[in-house]
Amino acid sequence: MPQITVNGVRLYYEEAGQGPALLFLHEFAGDYRSWAPQVRFFSRRYRCIVYSARGYEPSEVPAEPARYSQANAVGDALGVLEALGIEKAHLCGLSMGSFTTLFFGLAHPDRVRSLTVAGGGYGAGGNRQAFARIMEAQAARLIHEGMERGGAEYAEGPARVQLRNKDPQGFSEFRAQFLSHNALGAANTLRGIQCQRPDVFTLETELKACDLPTLIMLGDEDAPGMQGSLFLKRCLRRSGLVVFPRSGHVINLEEPALFNQHLLDFLTAVDGGAWGERDPKALAEL
Repeated sequence: MPQITVNGVRLYYEEAGQGPALLFLHEFAGDYRSWAPQVRFFSRRYRCIVYSARGYEPSEVPAEPARYSQANAVGDALGVLEALGIEKAHLCGLSMGSFTTLFFGLAHPDRVRSLTVAGGGYGAGGNRQAFARIMEAQAARLIHEGMERGGAEYAEGPARVQLRNKDPQGFSEFRAQFLSHNALGAANTLRGIQCQRPDVFTLETELKACDLPTLIMLGDEDAPGMQGSLFLKRCLRRSGLVVFPRSGHVINLEEPALFNQHLLDFLTAVDGGAWGERDPKALAEL
């Protein structure tokens, strides 16, 4: 299996295609396999890279919770690029991966061609303590009950039933992959990353200073991510926003053709130098 050691952790990765590098970063309930519809499409013209984050087999699963953090997630993404000899890349992340994408762009803008933040903003704003309690309760359940029992309800959450209803076979594959995850790795990810990552609403100054081309995508039934995504659109001056109708959280699997088309249009515009800043006239108060 292709593995690289990044920051002392073995990470499993796959790549396909040639051209500008396009790094995909998966969500909490996903892994490297979550991006299969995108890799098949984009590898025709991009060098696509996917990997399973630390805690997600076949990558290494560190036992210590302290080894899981948003900073380490960003460091792992940077380490993957460096190990593969990639100077700059387009980054595309979903949910947990979208936070890594965003924070990577803020920390290492010189290594970025563009950012795609899909299903982002989850847990931003509102009562952060309540959010942390929910994540901790889910982590404890995974440890005590295992993935098969402890993760079943999570897999059919209010922003995931859309995938089940649209594509029962695709949902069955997603669910089986999620429930095959390592329970300790999943719990440590919830405790070290989801509970502890910065709230985007506290980063207004940094976001407004960011000059990277950014595409924000979300489903209109993905309520927990709505306000955070709108906040990003307001702050990031080179951002565009796409809202998928009648869609939930896992939009790259729910609507793969639509997702791929919007992403392709964005990447083509960026690579062609046609994705500029927002027209100042559009910022006028109504």
